[in-house]
Amino acid sequence: MNMSESKALMASVIPIPEANEQPAYWSGVFAMTLCVFALIASEFMPVSLLTPMADDLHVTEGLAGQGIAISGAFAVLTSLSIPWLAGAVNRKTLLLALTGMMALSAVVVAMAPDYQTYMVGRALIGVVIGGFWSMSAATAMRLVPASQVPKALAIFNGGNALATVIAAPLGSYLGAVIGWRGAFFSLVPVAAIALVWLWTSLPVMEAGERTSGSANVFRLLRHRAVALGMAACAAFFMGQFVLFTYLRPFLETVTMVDVSTLSLILFVMGAAGFIGTLMVGSFLRRGLFRTLATIPLLMAVIALALIPFGASVVAIVMLLGFWGLVATAAPVGWWSWIAQVLPRNAEAGGGLMVAVIQLAIALGSTVGGLLFDRHGYQSTFVASAAVLLLAALLTYLTSGSKAPRAA
Repeated sequence: MNMSESKALMASVIPIPEANEQPAYWSGVFAMTLCVFALIASEFMPVSLLTPMADDLHVTEGLAGQGIAISGAFAVLTSLSIPWLAGAVNRKTLLLALTGMMALSAVVVAMAPDYQTYMVGRALIGVVIGGFWSMSAATAMRLVPASQVPKALAIFNGGNALATVIAAPLGSYLGAVIGWRGAFFSLVPVAAIALVWLWTSLPVMEAGERTSGSANVFRLLRHRAVALGMAACAAFFMGQFVLFTYLRPFLETVTMVDVSTLSLILFVMGAAGFIGTLMVGSFLRRGLFRTLATIPLLMAVIALALIPFGASVVAIVMLLGFWGLVATAAPVGWWSWIAQVLPRNAEAGGGLMVAVIQLAIALGSTVGGLLFDRHGYQSTFVASAAVLLLAALLTYLTSGSKAPRAA
C-alpha cells in the first residue's frame, strides 16, 4: 500500500482536517453524546417509575408526575438565560458544571426523604436540560470543522435515540430489582464517567461576546410564520405529555400488566421510536408540513383508541408501538423546520424552541396529572387528543404563512 492509499484509508475512518480547518475533537463529541444519553434517561426516568415513587413519597401519581413539569419549567428559564451566561463563562467550564449538576440531581432524587426534596432534585435536572440543549449546537461548531458539524449533531442525536429505546424499560426493570431510588442512583456513575471524559477531551472554549439573548429570541415571535410554528410545536409536545407521563399507572390499573410486561411495552415504544427517527427523513423530504400535521392526527386517534381497548394487552402494545413510531420522529421534523424558516438565525430559533418544548412538556404533565387524579385516565387521554388536534390545525396554518425575510 502506497502513501496516498494509506492516507485515503485513514480519511475514510477518521476525518482528516484540511490545512485551514480547525482541529476535530471527536472524543469530545462522543463524551457529549454520553451526556445526552444520561440527560434523556434522567429527564424521563419518572415516567417508568411513577407508581413506586408515588407510594414511597406518599403522594398521588399526578403529583409525582409534576417532577417532569418542574424540570420543564426550570429548563425554560435556563434556556433563555444561557445565551447571556455563555458570553461570560468558558463553555467547557459551563458544560462541566452542568454535568456535575446532573449527577447531583440524581443523588438528591434518590435520597429524597420527602416530596419537596424530590422536586428540588427535579428542578436541578431542569437547569441541566435547558443549559445543555441550548449549547449543544454551538458546542458542536467548536468541536469539529464546519463540514463535520452535521455528523457531530447526528452523533449527539444517537445518544438521544439510544436513551429513548432503553431508558424507560431499563428504569422500570431496575425499579423492580433495586427499587426506584436505586434506579436513580444508577445514573450517578454514568454522569461521573461523562464528567471525567468531558474534562479530558474538551478543548478550552473561551466565552464569546455577551449578547442580549432573551430579547433577540423573543423578537423572532413577531413573525407570523415563526409564532404559528412555535405554537404548533408547543401544542404537539403538550398533547404528547398529557398522556405519556401517566402511561404507567394506566397500564398497571387498567391493562393490569406486571412489571416485566410494562418494561416490554416501554421497550417496544422506544424501539419503534428509533425506527421512526430513521424513517422520517424520507417523509420530510416529500412534504415537511404534511408530515408534521399528519403525526399529531395519528396520535390523537391512538389516544382515543386507548380508552376502549385499554383492557387488551395485545391492542395496547400495537397502539403504543405506533405511538412511539410517530411521536419520537416528530422532533426531527420541527428541527428541520427551524433550519428552513430561520436559516440565518437558527441558533436563536433553536434556543426559543428549547424553551417552547420544555414549557409545553411542563404544562402537559401538569394538566395530565390534574385530570388523572380528579377525573381518571379517560379525561386525560381525551385532553391529549384535543391538544394534538389543535397541533395539527396550527401546523396547517403555519404551512400557509410566509417565512420571515432575511431570517
